[in-house]
Amino acid sequence: MDIKQLKFLIALDETQHFGQAAARCNITQPTLSMRLRNLEQELELELVKRGQRFEGFTAPGERVLAWARTVLAAYDGLQAEAAACRGHLVGTLRLGVVPLSSFDPLPLLQRMHQLHPNLQFVLSSLSSEQILEQLSSNQIDLGVSYFERLDATRFQALPLNETHMGLLYDQRHFQFGEHPLSWADLMDLPLGLLTGSMHFRQSIDHNFQSRGLQPQPLLQTDAVHQLMQAVQGGLCCAIMPLAGGLEDLGDTLRLHPIEDARTLARLGLIMRNTAPHSPLAQVCFQLMSTGLDLSEK
Repeated sequence: MDIKQLKFLIALDETQHFGQAAARCNITQPTLSMRLRNLEQELELELVKRGQRFEGFTAPGERVLAWARTVLAAYDGLQAEAAACRGHLVGTLRLGVVPLSSFDPLPLLQRMHQLHPNLQFVLSSLSSEQILEQLSSNQIDLGVSYFERLDATRFQALPLNETHMGLLYDQRHFQFGEHPLSWADLMDLPLGLLTGSMHFRQSIDHNFQSRGLQPQPLLQTDAVHQLMQAVQGGLCCAIMPLAGGLEDLGDTLRLHPIEDARTLARLGLIMRNTAPHSPLAQVCFQLMSTGLDLSEK
């Protein structure tokens, strides 16, 4: 067994296609199939369901796949740790961010790229639950999530600024005065909101309900880009992070402040306390601690 075989297995899971997995790994499809069969023979287990095309993994295959991810993450961490001991960083910084946070990852990535040009980056939009799960399983190095119910024995967190809310609208379709809007003002508007399972939506609901208000959103979606398209099309307005920079994505988009509007919990930059520790995450924490403003624009 070698690391490449585990990489082939993971590539097959991510592409769900033998040919695409082979292309990603820069090998031929027959070579990929042969190497995976060698792995199965060594483990004395059938890992892959085969037919005319890829049909998924067997139950033992799913368990081996989970271990493969852990082993590969540990291998990458070992390489990064060795490079850090030599005075420079290599590898991939894997960062997960909750949707609609006021955290802008670009300054962090730009600074890390300046200091360590050989680094690569993977940026994922994940729920707060997914971030903690993937931190625990070493699938990501850092997360930006809410402090709510965070286990301090398992995770280390650096607080970011509070997330305040504003109303995102397209000025071709809506106009507002200079003063901040009240929550009652929003009741007369066609609103587009994220679905109820998302933390940001739960904060919105709390702000309405604590004032005795029950909005009837025109549109609900779990996709931020669809919400943005609906706003730009004039279908609705949307409650968004005030400092998220979303208004910069279109010439006609504007963000109007809402009175006393903030999320229920604060955001934090989070990494795991348990081994294996990520040297990339530790460098990010150090950058943050020494004054790099990553929290809000």
